[in-house]
Amino acid sequence: MFTTVRYFVKTSIIFLVLGILTGLYMSYTKYIGKTGYSLELLSAHTHVILVGSVMMMIMGVALWFFPRAEKSDTKYNPTLILAVYWVMTISTGGRFITQAIKSFYWLEFLDIFIFTFSALQIVGMILFFYSIWGRIRSVGSHIREAKGEKF
Repeated sequence: MFTTVRYFVKTSIIFLVLGILTGLYMSYTKYIGKTGYSLELLSAHTHVILVGSVMMMIMGVALWFFPRAEKSDTKYNPTLILAVYWVMTISTGGRFITQAIKSFYWLEFLDIFIFTFSALQIVGMILFFYSIWGRIRSVGSHIREAKGEKF
């Protein structure tokens, strides 16, 4: 497992822990504290788990597991993948932090940050899958399928 893959996987675990702890806090405020939580915190919790943990784990495992890029593949770029890692990490962390702050304090100017971080998450995912598109291919299974083997 190479360095960029480890970055994606370990960061996804950190985001999962952050999401679980946020969920525990939300459970406490609802059932013990009887104060509840805002939709902003619910959104922060959801996105840090789904994008920060699940999506970044998928990206890391795909990067590790898919076949190497062919020599002729001009789309795959390890430097771009590392940049995507940073875009995803900063935008997911930034979105979580700004939404968590907004759940406690009504600060309208945070809306532009939340939107910007959301857009950057989408850009990061599109660039990642654009870059690895050529790596999503068969490596021998097409030969076995042509012979009639079923999977």
